[in-house]
Amino acid sequence: MTHRPLTEERLCLATHNAGKAREVAALLAEHGIEVVTAGELGLPVPEETETSFIGNATLKAKAAAGASGMVSLADDSGFSVAALDGAPGVYTADWAEQPDGSRDYAAAMAKVERLARHSPDRKAWFSCALVLAWPDGHVEAFLGEAPGEWVWPPRGAQGFGYDPIFVPAGESRTFAEMDPARKHAISHRAAAFRQLKAACLPHG
Repeated sequence: MTHRPLTEERLCLATHNAGKAREVAALLAEHGIEVVTAGELGLPVPEETETSFIGNATLKAKAAAGASGMVSLADDSGFSVAALDGAPGVYTADWAEQPDGSRDYAAAMAKVERLARHSPDRKAWFSCALVLAWPDGHVEAFLGEAPGEWVWPPRGAQGFGYDPIFVPAGESRTFAEMDPARKHAISHRAAAFRQLKAACLPHG
């Protein structure tokens, strides 16, 4: 399969999340690519109506490309637990949603523990879909995963989301106990970005 190379020096990142923007901008900077976010451009947030990470990332990337006229990159990621048939999965953020619109990940992690505590299967994984969309409708999609297991109680103050209850395979510390540089080196986002880089970014 022939991939389309990313030759632009500037792209739109389809996010309103400042933390995610910093992380992706750092990954792209070494390739001389500048990032402007959908938030900075004042683009609307599309409703995520798909049932897969690739589906939601594609929806977001195509919406941003259409609205900005720029090649756009979108990320959709989540946490899955084997004993819960892969839940929360694409509903990872929804599990943390509170009545006032805020997100409480401590409550979401407690829900995982409450529903999965009686299962001997502790397998869990993070997934990250990265999708590049061009204004002409062309898309390139990549899916990275970080396998491991969920633990209880939560440990660590680094990271965000479900990081305090996830120990990646081959490690003894949770994502939230790790130095951020170590987490980023083995994360689901890093795995997806390695695929994107090999397929679409100029080799230097």
